[in-house]
Amino acid sequence: MNKILHIVKTTLKYWLPIAVAVTGVYLLVAGAAQQNLRQNADDPQIQLAEDTAAKLAAGQSVQAVLPTDKVDIAKSLAPYIIIFDANGQPIAASAQLDGQMPTIPSGVFNSVRQSGTDKFTWQPRDGVRSAVTVTQFKGASSGFVLAGRSLREVERREDAILQLLNLGLFAILVGTFLVTAILFRNSTKDVSKTNEAP
Repeated sequence: MNKILHIVKTTLKYWLPIAVAVTGVYLLVAGAAQQNLRQNADDPQIQLAEDTAAKLAAGQSVQAVLPTDKVDIAKSLAPYIIIFDANGQPIAASAQLDGQMPTIPSGVFNSVRQSGTDKFTWQPRDGVRSAVTVTQFKGASSGFVLAGRSLREVERREDAILQLLNLGLFAILVGTFLVTAILFRNSTKDVSKTNEAP
């Protein structure tokens, strides 16, 4: 029993640095994968917001640039647009939530006034999450354009990748522990044989 405990303790001593290194790599890979998926989710909205803002700044009407189809943001994966006036009040939208035009916190507009654009994850209520881009426009009229799209499928992919990485981490940690234990046990046997030799 004492011999087994000694093997386990010594194995842990040599295995823990390996476990820490493997876990560090896992965290880097998981973080990079999550950030890549999340940032890619912004790309269509960036183009949609910038193109719509440019048209409005050039003098086109809200009706001309706004899609006619209404998007239920709680159910649909389709991109949508919400147009706000210069004070941040909603004017028109191709989006609806619970039958109403959704809006965003007023603090977002202050940020956009300073930087010109803002990208963030918007959750107007539980279970409804979108990747949105808000862009300011100035010209014949001034205001803001929000372009958004549901994160449902992106977050499903994130969960699937995380599950795969978790499984891989578990397998590597168990595998390296067993290999370390076997190597230590074999080295102990070799030392014992050497000591017993005449």
